[in-house]
Amino acid sequence: MNLVALAIFAVTYVLVSARRIARLGLDRPAAALLGAVACVAFGVLSPEAAVASVDASTLLLLFGVMGMGAFLVVDGFFDVVEARLAPRIATPHRLLATIVWGAGIASAFLTNDAVCLLGAPLVVRLVRRGGLAPAPYLIALASAANTGSAATLVGNPQNMLCGHLGELGYLEYLVVAGPVALVGLAINHAVLRVAFGRRLTTDSTTVVSPPVDATLEPRHYVTLGVVAATALVYALGAPLAWTAAGGFVLLLLLHRRDTTLLWRHIDWSLLLFFAGLFVVVEGLRESGATAWWFARFPLAAFGTDVGGRLGLSALFLVGSNVVSNVPFILVVQDQLAGLADPKQAWTLLAIASTFAGNLTLLGSAANVIVAEAGRDVGGFGFWEHLKVGAPIAVLTTIVGALWVFAIG
Repeated sequence: MNLVALAIFAVTYVLVSARRIARLGLDRPAAALLGAVACVAFGVLSPEAAVASVDASTLLLLFGVMGMGAFLVVDGFFDVVEARLAPRIATPHRLLATIVWGAGIASAFLTNDAVCLLGAPLVVRLVRRGGLAPAPYLIALASAANTGSAATLVGNPQNMLCGHLGELGYLEYLVVAGPVALVGLAINHAVLRVAFGRRLTTDSTTVVSPPVDATLEPRHYVTLGVVAATALVYALGAPLAWTAAGGFVLLLLLHRRDTTLLWRHIDWSLLLFFAGLFVVVEGLRESGATAWWFARFPLAAFGTDVGGRLGLSALFLVGSNVVSNVPFILVVQDQLAGLADPKQAWTLLAIASTFAGNLTLLGSAANVIVAEAGRDVGGFGFWEHLKVGAPIAVLTTIVGALWVFAIG
């Protein structure tokens, strides 16, 4: 086992977990880049292997969605939505409920990352406008987007991967996972209310409506139409990343806007963060740590009874956070083939690896997207997220495992 690779991963994880390391002047993207460079400098990965480990499809997906979202920002769409929405969510409790259920349901069809990319600026605006504590609403957006995305095979990248590798049908998966996601959102909402009850009570009682003309214009409908069309296209089986990029290009042609206005609304540091993290995670896999783990704890050792399903779900929950969900799925795919009911295991993996995104700040791209978008209003840190995300992840995963076992 390569102890240097393990040390690099551990140090990078600690650095990324903090919002900013003042003495080093590092933020999350810089810490991820430091870890990636260290993997090459210490010979954990060759330069070619490091470049190959970067998932270009994920970066292209983020770029395409951010590009489409940039049109909405530049055209003032979120100002209009804010003006329309604020009078209907006059209290902090109503705002929290609107975010949880709105983001949760939307993410099942638009992907959790897309919902967070498009919704985070709106939540930041509402928080700033109402003088509210940011953490409850930002964490609500990220956690609900993760939870709701478990409902369908197009809700997030890991579900798409599980659907493809496990040969799962869209409707048969929806029948199993849809109810779990709805119950999960109810759990999500309840945990947030308990965790932030005092803050919600002491917050200002009114979310002030901004003085903006709340009228959607034709350009807004064009952009929304393209966003909806891309969601439909990839739901029909088209490549997610290239569909998102194609949607962005189509909007460039339709709107003919000055592109310099758009580039400033794309979070390039977020793309850097994920590129660096992909290299560090690949270094962990090359260290032999994952092979060592499954040699001692093979998935086939878990039984097919309810205890075995719960144990398997716990492993999926932890593993998806240690090496991130998509790489973890690739690591365990051969193990799942040897189980008594591989299709049930793939369904359980899709649900558990999605709910696992709420366990830690680094468990899901959606969490990082929202955390980075909320920096200017105070945002939230690793430990603040963990105190809320961990119970949400554990409770929803237990419900998912019990439901899959019950109907399986």
